Amino acid sequence: MSVVGFDLGFQNCHVAIARAGGIETVANEFSDRCTPAVVSFGTKNRTIGVAAKNQLITNATNTVYNFKTFHGREFSDPFVQKERSNLAYELVPTNNGGVGVKVMYMEDGHVFSVEQITAMLLTKLKETAESNLKKPVTDCVISVPSFFTDANRRSLLDAAQIVGLNCLKLMNDMTAVALNYGIYKQDLPAPEEKPKIVVFVDMGHSSLQLSACAFNKGKLKVLGTAFDPYLGGRNFDEMLVEYFCGEFKTKYRLDVKSKIRALLRLYQECEKLKKLMSSNSTDLPLNIECFMNDLDVSGRMNRSQFETLCADLLQRIDAPLHSLMEQIQLRVEDISSVEVIGGATRIPAVKERITKFFGKDVSTTLNADEAVARGCALQCAILSPAFKVREFSVTDVVPYPISLRWNTEADEAEGIHEVYSRNHAAPFSKVLTFYRKNPFQLEAFYSDPATIPYPEPKIGQFVVQNISASKDGEKSKVKVKVRVNTHGIFSVSTASVVEKMEVEEKEDQCVESGVEMRNEGATETMENDKPVQQETHIAGSQPQVQTDGQHSPPPPESTSEEHKVTETEKVSEKKSDKPPEAKKPKIKVKNIELPIETSFVWQLGKDLLNMYIENEGRMILQDKLEKERNDAKNAVEEYVYECREKLSGPYSKCICEEDLSRLSELLTETENWLYEDGEDQPRQVYVEKLEELKKLGTPVHERYREAAERPKMFGELGQKLQHYAKIVEEYNSQSETYQHISVDNMKKVEKCVRETMEWMNNAMNAQAKQRLDQNPAVYVHEIKAQRDVLESSCHRIVTQPKPKVELPKSDNPVNGVNHKNENIQAEKNKTAPSQCNGDCHPNEKETIDMDLD
Repeated sequence: MSVVGFDLGFQNCHVAIARAGGIETVANEFSDRCTPAVVSFGTKNRTIGVAAKNQLITNATNTVYNFKTFHGREFSDPFVQKERSNLAYELVPTNNGGVGVKVMYMEDGHVFSVEQITAMLLTKLKETAESNLKKPVTDCVISVPSFFTDANRRSLLDAAQIVGLNCLKLMNDMTAVALNYGIYKQDLPAPEEKPKIVVFVDMGHSSLQLSACAFNKGKLKVLGTAFDPYLGGRNFDEMLVEYFCGEFKTKYRLDVKSKIRALLRLYQECEKLKKLMSSNSTDLPLNIECFMNDLDVSGRMNRSQFETLCADLLQRIDAPLHSLMEQIQLRVEDISSVEVIGGATRIPAVKERITKFFGKDVSTTLNADEAVARGCALQCAILSPAFKVREFSVTDVVPYPISLRWNTEADEAEGIHEVYSRNHAAPFSKVLTFYRKNPFQLEAFYSDPATIPYPEPKIGQFVVQNISASKDGEKSKVKVKVRVNTHGIFSVSTASVVEKMEVEEKEDQCVESGVEMRNEGATETMENDKPVQQETHIAGSQPQVQTDGQHSPPPPESTSEEHKVTETEKVSEKKSDKPPEAKKPKIKVKNIELPIETSFVWQLGKDLLNMYIENEGRMILQDKLEKERNDAKNAVEEYVYECREKLSGPYSKCICEEDLSRLSELLTETENWLYEDGEDQPRQVYVEKLEELKKLGTPVHERYREAAERPKMFGELGQKLQHYAKIVEEYNSQSETYQHISVDNMKKVEKCVRETMEWMNNAMNAQAKQRLDQNPAVYVHEIKAQRDVLESSCHRIVTQPKPKVELPKSDNPVNGVNHKNENIQAEKNKTAPSQCNGDCHPNEKETIDMDLD
């Protein structure tokens, strides 16, 4: 199982994996751990990441960037319309009213939805993870801004599904940062002690996010979140761009905004200047060559000017800070530390603003760029059964209050209730109880539309179906379970009708049949859909819910409620029973699941989603084929330049004049063909061209390689021959080392050495007569074969062990050792002091006496 965390940033993305007992941020094919969130479309394929960013200027209208915040939005959204005017590519409405991108791809016009564009980016990040893990990646955790609404989050999940990723959790950016911070801390207070309060501030390229978290050992609880979705590093870039546009208009009479390429170049240079000003307070130049109309432009800016220019932006930082402190109801003195991350927090004025508000220096212990990805990878490891992670619980919050509205019958007032307040714990489930005779509709919406960065407060509609009156004609009791899941998405997960029936006591001693709704460790909210008032009770606090006495249910329903709740209450009922009365029938409660028809404000249909999945598969295949074609073309080009360079160098002595002329001519023809007719050919054409070149080039390369390796191989063979010839010589001189070898075997060694030496001399003489530009008389593999034959024939014989000789045993052993070994034992005993204290064995005393003599 893969453990991967994806940080999908507005400008840049990061990939973190769990490996070798830790979390590691991995690099892409450019050895860069940062992958730009850019997708570029060409005539043959797509380019994503670093390669796509490099085409931002040259292929501006077909290169897509800054698309993250378009998720879950309609084309008519005011935010989309505002952003549309600042983009080089064209935004158009899709068939379902969403945001689409119109580009030229494969020499044809295409419209891709924002989900498809994000899926393409995820494809690249998935490939980066797989190339590092060396295995397929499916399960992952993906980061998401904490201010994203349900529609935004569902859209992002659809993008993950298009590329075949199983997103275990959409994790809020700030919660991921807090997990990355807390899980490694060893000095957190014990669970029963007062928690450590830490504020996290993240200002990235597009937004400002804050969260306050309470830490105990093995526990993290988010207390509150605040944000400004439209304040980030790009706003500071825009201020610089506006300033220099005005300066260039006055100084050079250039209308920069009239040409998109010039504007994009200015954005890039202003971003670089902003980063330089973060570390330098002196005047810094901005120079761009051939900017517009073949003019070079220049300007200057220093940090104090920059801060004055961006004063309004810096003031906007205070509002989310005040909002956060109001939510958590704590004083600034209660904050233990303030951790900052995100690229824009490197701006000194931003740090100063945060420092001034909290009255303490900000901490930068976390990696400003990679903290979110690392936190997502940690969360994925916690969710994975394949990894053992330190126990650490994470409790997130609901960023916006959520309410439910339901349709009512003629005699009832309108039903509306807030099921989740702001900063309510998440994930969380609640159970609502309704009394109905007919199907009814629930509508979920955000209670405070002014606080959400989204024009539509509605979340979705849920129709509970197949409801009818009970057997006695009364309203049926319907239990509806609502939840905010692990992705932070609200839904009505289940609905069931409670049916009661009388059973004989002997039939079933169990009063209920498996039908209590799970509470998932939360509170159970019982809603009585009747006029006048509603009441909310903690689970298990009362056996039934009533609005008031006059609206009590009829007796049968009341009886069933008395018997519902828990076994503990049943026991208490039995204890309170009076003396034996007539046996009452037992009530069996049965819950029947009801179908729910769901309609969200934003959700891709199954047919559309399947079509996107198929399209992504085709585009991935096309990218693969194009890569193979380019690799084949590059292989031809590389061979031409490499071969030409070596022909004038090391290969010059290994080729005759005629072959050199023919090969050089072919190389020149191929080079010219590559940049003319061969610019865009199928892969097979390049493969055939390379084979044609190798027919002439490979023999030259082989001759060069043979000439380089042959002396070394002859040297190795000569050493082996000298080694075995010396053994034969020692044997003939009656050396004891090899006398155990039989005469016949040694003759075999001698014969093999003689024949091999004769072959080597003949081969060396023959090769000496050959020129380097001719095919060799003897090849390296032949010399190697002779060496291996010599080694296998002789080594086995000369290394055979000596036979063991058993010596006759002595009749009078001394200390258990034969007489032949007596001197050895005596020498040992001379060096070791005697340990005898009079209790030694008689033989041991005798041995000692002998040694002393």
